Amino acid sequence: MHLSIDKKDVDKFFMVGDKVLIKPKNPQQQTKSGLYLPPTVQEGEKIQSGYVIKAGPGYPLPAEETEAWKKRDDTVRYLPLQVREGDLAVYLQSATYEIKFNDEDYTIVPHSAILMIIRDEGLFE
Repeated sequence: MHLSIDKKDVDKFFMVGDKVLIKPKNPQQQTKSGLYLPPTVQEGEKIQSGYVIKAGPGYPLPAEETEAWKKRDDTVRYLPLQVREGDLAVYLQSATYEIKFNDEDYTIVPHSAILMIIRDEGLFE
C-alpha cells in the first residue's frame, strides 16, 4: 500500500499506539563484486533497516480495578516502546506500510515487526 501525504511538516505527525515512523536507509545499489542491482531486488528483501523518526506512546494498559467509592481516573496509561527517535531499526518488510511525504519515502512499522535496534548515543552530538 502506498499513500501520498501533502502536509508541510513531519513534526505535526503523531504516531498512534505501538506504531513507529521510519525513514528507510538508502538501499545498496551495487554488489561487492560491482554489479548494479535493480530496484526490484531491494523491494523483495524480507528485512529492511531505517532510522526512527517518530514513535507512538506505546501499548495502552488496562484500567486498574478500583473500589466503587473511589473516584475513577480516566487517563490512559501506556507501556512505553523500546525504540527512540534516532535509533537504527531492523524490521520485517512484510509488516510495513509505505507513505510518501515531500517526495521522500517513509515507512510505518508496528513495534512487533522491529527485530533489532542500534542506538548510538553520540550520533547527534
